Amino acid sequence: MPETAPAPRATAPCCHDDHLQVAPQGAPVIALAGSPNVGKSTLFNALTGARRTMGNWPGTSVEIGRGAWTGRRTYDLIDLPGAYSLDSASPDEVLTRQLLVDVPAPECPDLVVVTADAAHLARSLYLVAQLRETTGRLVVVLTMSDVAERRGISIDSDVLAEHLGVPVVAVDPRRRAGLARLDEAIDAHLDTGPTPARVVPDTLGLAADDAEFALADDRFAWIERATGAATTRTEATAVKWSERLDRIALHRLWGPLLFLAVMWGVFQVTTTVAAPLQDGLDQLVAGPLSDGTAALLASTGMDHPVVTGLLVDGLIAGVGMVLTFVPLMALMFVLLALLEDSGYMARAAVITDRMMRMIGLPGKAFLPLIVGFGCNVPAISATRVLGNRRQRILTALLVPFTSCSARLTVFVLVASVFFPDHAGTVVFTMYLVSIALVVGTGLLLRTTLWRTMGAEPLIMDLPPYQRPTPRLIGIATWTRLKGFLRTATGIIVVTVVAVWTLQAIPVTGGGSFAQTPVQDSAYAAAAKAIAPVFEPAGFGNWQTTGALVTGFIAKETLVSSWAQTYAVPDPGATGNDTALGAQIRRAFEQSSGGHTLPAVWAFMVFLLAYTPCVATIAAQRREIGVKWTILGVGMQLTLAWVLAVAIFQVGRLFW
Repeated sequence: MPETAPAPRATAPCCHDDHLQVAPQGAPVIALAGSPNVGKSTLFNALTGARRTMGNWPGTSVEIGRGAWTGRRTYDLIDLPGAYSLDSASPDEVLTRQLLVDVPAPECPDLVVVTADAAHLARSLYLVAQLRETTGRLVVVLTMSDVAERRGISIDSDVLAEHLGVPVVAVDPRRRAGLARLDEAIDAHLDTGPTPARVVPDTLGLAADDAEFALADDRFAWIERATGAATTRTEATAVKWSERLDRIALHRLWGPLLFLAVMWGVFQVTTTVAAPLQDGLDQLVAGPLSDGTAALLASTGMDHPVVTGLLVDGLIAGVGMVLTFVPLMALMFVLLALLEDSGYMARAAVITDRMMRMIGLPGKAFLPLIVGFGCNVPAISATRVLGNRRQRILTALLVPFTSCSARLTVFVLVASVFFPDHAGTVVFTMYLVSIALVVGTGLLLRTTLWRTMGAEPLIMDLPPYQRPTPRLIGIATWTRLKGFLRTATGIIVVTVVAVWTLQAIPVTGGGSFAQTPVQDSAYAAAAKAIAPVFEPAGFGNWQTTGALVTGFIAKETLVSSWAQTYAVPDPGATGNDTALGAQIRRAFEQSSGGHTLPAVWAFMVFLLAYTPCVATIAAQRREIGVKWTILGVGMQLTLAWVLAVAIFQVGRLFW
């Protein structure tokens, strides 16, 4: 039997929870429902713009989108999890059914908007058929009409509305076309009263299974009559170009090779194009910004060592170094958004289905994992799409091995320092290692903890190939970049202040607060105590281990900690040796005994495999519980250390 999510609390109207309220009190609540990949969330974003909020529904752990839509009225818009039908399997589908059907009438949405793919209309209308068997207000939105036209399919909205008994509006959410007509239809429908329920056959006296089959047959017959009357088809005489592309993109051999080539191209373009911009920002932060701040403090009489150290060597050196990666992150997000909006990324889930089932996971487990390459926190939340609890636990344990964008900043810095001519290829290699860790760890866990777990084949609707829309690309890029900037101005600022304070406290030597060499500080003393653990891996120097410890908070802080540590040049360094890259290179040369490259690879693999950040741990605890979270953290640390030591010890024999 499918597992069920907790029911919404009966003590509070679930459609009007205060902590998620974004529309005025009493505004009509409109729920967006529909199957995945039919433009539901795109429509939500088009209607709400930047006013979207995310939160857990009362009594559940499932996140939904919620925002205000101002049209003829102000609506409280809810983006429900994607569902093909009300026959729920996963926790998010359970929530969709609960909010649309199972809750008392006063707590239900005032109107449900169901998105239907015009290119696959019959498949999309099954949810409509189920909803029409209950009382309430219902509006059907036709999306993908342009795709349907290219396939020789034409839908008459008026005829379809007549047969369905509910308003039907054709909308193109990607280009914001038809939104005014949708607003007009919803406004008018709210004033007409509830939609009469569809008459269903009498199944009284039939066995449960027979009654269910009879009801399903009646629904399909109802759908067939409606689509047959409203649909006009023209015969396709040639194989479409999208089908030709899929012959390659979905091929058992060429598909994975194409995916690897595409991702290599993404990293190559990212590292080469963004490098000049990143260097320019680095020079700005290290030069005019730092010097200007120091001069301003001196001119105003505020050049106290504490103030200067905190602002120049702390905040500007630490946060400024992280912000130099903004062009790189922006370009990366643009390229990934292009792949997603074009419809290609869904093909990646198909070609990895075989690999996912090999480790006991369904193909759609790839979707949370691919999200993890952006950020591990929402990826762990995305495991809710899996209906089996053991599959959700296993996927949540594997997500931290996906290389998030925070790790990307460190990989790019290290690759640029040690492999300046091949930085893109090195970063791409780390992503291949990330995939290998996911598969290898999954196989290990399946053969130990989950030996009896199998996986069903992947069943999903592939979105059509589409020309990317600049507006949607911009929104997706800014949303992700904003998250990166929020981290840089939030967690990293706090970490930078904490690291600077520890570096300002003298432990050895004769220095005073904020006037002591970094190597004599409390920060260095703590890092030196941990450093011997990493000596077998070739990077057992306190500067590196101290940065790794701060990386537990957020991986971006590793870069800022390095920048802070090396903000005051080593007394023995002169000229170009004072640059951050040069000092990192020298630290690895010393700690590895001259075997620099093996130590660098060991460091990057350790960085990839050990615990991503505190936020990821919190997300795991919420989704899979304390016991599994502790197991995951212990597994990550152990595996990271073992791999790092093995890489260095073997590599030093050859380099």
